[in-house]
Amino acid sequence: MTDFAHDPGIVIVMHPLAQHKLTLMRDVRTSTGEFRTLARELSVLLGYEAMRDLPLEDVEIETPLERMQAPRLAGKKLCLVSILRAGNGILDGMLDLVPSARIGHIGLFRDPDTLEPVEYYLKLPDDIGRRVCIVVDPMLATGHSAAAAIARLKQAGADTIVFVCLLAAPQGIACLRAAHPDVRIVTCAIDRELDDHGYIRPGLGDAGDRLFGTK
Repeated sequence: MTDFAHDPGIVIVMHPLAQHKLTLMRDVRTSTGEFRTLARELSVLLGYEAMRDLPLEDVEIETPLERMQAPRLAGKKLCLVSILRAGNGILDGMLDLVPSARIGHIGLFRDPDTLEPVEYYLKLPDDIGRRVCIVVDPMLATGHSAAAAIARLKQAGADTIVFVCLLAAPQGIACLRAAHPDVRIVTCAIDRELDDHGYIRPGLGDAGDRLFGTK
């Protein structure tokens, strides 16, 4: 597989807290409640990195002591787009950082035979083209769902998009980079491979099942 370590479009969050929390999430002994809490905490750390390049502008404010010029977010507003259903597991942590962000949802399921995504739901803000879109999904496995979701966003008018996931497989990164080379990928780890069922190895299992306690 291609070495993605030097690709400027891929950011691996190596912060010790991020790596520690990811290890806890991988552990089969971690309960549903603990897994859900860790996902929220880890999404905050991923969100910091995903929003690193947001532009700033200086504005004049008054502190309790004097007036000053201070930086404030400028430019496009944010839209967080969750790929259902597992994306909701890391949406809340992102909202802790930017509670005023708009939220979009894209419903996709993976055909068990072809592993290709099938869309069943789409709800986006009307002004999506004027917003920075951060697409969230815990796993970037085959990459087909992420590529399809981002294609739909572009069709709706979005032109500044970041994809955020907990884990990625080399195949998923290659697929997404080929389809959307303009989209930056932020993740905590790139694992070894996909198995014959499209699961990331060593991975952390099915993120949706572990988040919601289903099988």
